[in-house]
Amino acid sequence: MSAFVVAMTGASGAIYAVRLIEVLMAAGRTVHLTISASAAQVLKHELGLKIDLENFDPTQLLSDPAGQPDDSVIRKIKPTHSEDFALSSVLGDSDLKQGAVIYHHYKDFSAGIASGSFLTDGMVICPCSMGTLGSIASGACGNLIHRAADVHLKERRKLILLARETPLGLIPLENMVKLTQAGAIVMPAAPGFYHNPVTIHDLVDFMSGRICDHLGIRHDIHQRWGNQPL
Repeated sequence: MSAFVVAMTGASGAIYAVRLIEVLMAAGRTVHLTISASAAQVLKHELGLKIDLENFDPTQLLSDPAGQPDDSVIRKIKPTHSEDFALSSVLGDSDLKQGAVIYHHYKDFSAGIASGSFLTDGMVICPCSMGTLGSIASGACGNLIHRAADVHLKERRKLILLARETPLGLIPLENMVKLTQAGAIVMPAAPGFYHNPVTIHDLVDFMSGRICDHLGIRHDIHQRWGNQPL
C-alpha cells in the first residue's frame, strides 16, 4: 500500500484537504496527516469542525455530513447523499480496500515523516499558506510540515503545494519560482469550469482530481476536457 503525506496549514480552503484525504483513502492509500494550529482554527471557522490536535481522531475530520446539524457549514458544502459520499464512488473501483489515516502532531520532529529514511510516495500541502511556502523556500524548518517538505525535496520525491492566496505579491512569486526550480509542483487552488460545476463540491473535486493526476492515481472524480461535447 503506497503512502502520502498530507499537511494542512492556515490558508483558507480547508475543504480541499478534507476531500483529498477522502479520495486518497478511497484509493487505498495510507495518509500521514499533520495539521498546524492555524489549520485547526480554519477548519473550525470554515467547516465548523472542532479538531483536537493533542487528542486527534480521524472522525473529527472525516465524519459523514449527514450526521451533522442541519445548519452546519459542512452540510452546506459536502453532499449528504450516500452514493455521492461513498469513497469508492470517486474512483470507479469498489474492490479497493480503504486506506488509513496516521496522524502526526505538527511539532513532533521525531515522527517518521521527518526523516528521509521513512519512505513515502509524495507529499501534498493542502492548502498551502504563503508563510509555509516561504519557510520551505528558505529552508527554515520551524515545524514538522516544513521539515517533511524539506525531506521530500532533498529525497527528490513529489511535493505538491496547493497555494491559496490572491493576489500574489513579488516575494511569494519568487518563492514559488525557487521551489519549482527545487522540484516542487506549485498548484494554485484555481479550479476549472469546463466540467460544468453545479456545486462547491464539484469545484473541490476538480482540484482533488488534479492533485491525484500528479500523484499517479487514476480516478473518475471529474469530467476531463475532451470527454464532453462542446
